Amino acid sequence: MRSVNDARKWIREAEAITVLTGAGISAESGIPTFRGAGGLWKQFRPEDLATPEAFERGPKLVWEWYDWRRTLIAAAQPNAGHLALAALEKTKPRFTLVTQNVDGLHERAGSRNVVKLHGDLWTLRCTVCGREKREERAPLPELPPHCGCGALMRPGVVWFGEMLPRAAWEQAEQATRAADVFLVVGTSAVVYPAAGLVPLAKTCGARVIECNMEETPFSAELDRAFRGAAGELLPQLIAS
Repeated sequence: MRSVNDARKWIREAEAITVLTGAGISAESGIPTFRGAGGLWKQFRPEDLATPEAFERGPKLVWEWYDWRRTLIAAAQPNAGHLALAALEKTKPRFTLVTQNVDGLHERAGSRNVVKLHGDLWTLRCTVCGREKREERAPLPELPPHCGCGALMRPGVVWFGEMLPRAAWEQAEQATRAADVFLVVGTSAVVYPAAGLVPLAKTCGARVIECNMEETPFSAELDRAFRGAAGELLPQLIAS
């Protein structure tokens, strides 16, 4: 209990809080984690579809998979973990939520200062003119979708082999360096460069608190590490 009370105190007293979330928090809303999305989808591994090369070979196939994911997410709801973070944001003068998720559940829960490292599933981007538009219909009326210029549109997410958006990464690094408390929620902390934010926060003097179902490579080095579902742990830690 002492560990929980310590974490509560640090969170309560912190002026600047940065949170890093991963697929684990959305799994509680019924969304499969990327690498465990039902195993195979039509005999394809997700890692084989989320690449520029796969899109070039078969844009309709890639879009069928993303449309399936979009439809699944559209039927889901933010859980208690998402809602707890949104509530915490309202109490802090400096709060940044850095997410590796592309599902938009943080925003639907009420979070506002969200940095999306891996893009947004609800954004479509033209492969020729670069125009972006937000499209929340699921399923999409046309597969693959086309831009007004006639070219194919792609999901506005970061694929394997692509760089993270520079502005998002710089914002994430800045918020991490400035944090009094750094929360790690529902992420395996093995995917870089996002995982590098954890030791950066520690180096810069933040209290680092982890909420995850399983141990991560950083668990033993952090100030507090809690095992369990984010939807159960976060409401306890954020309670005043």
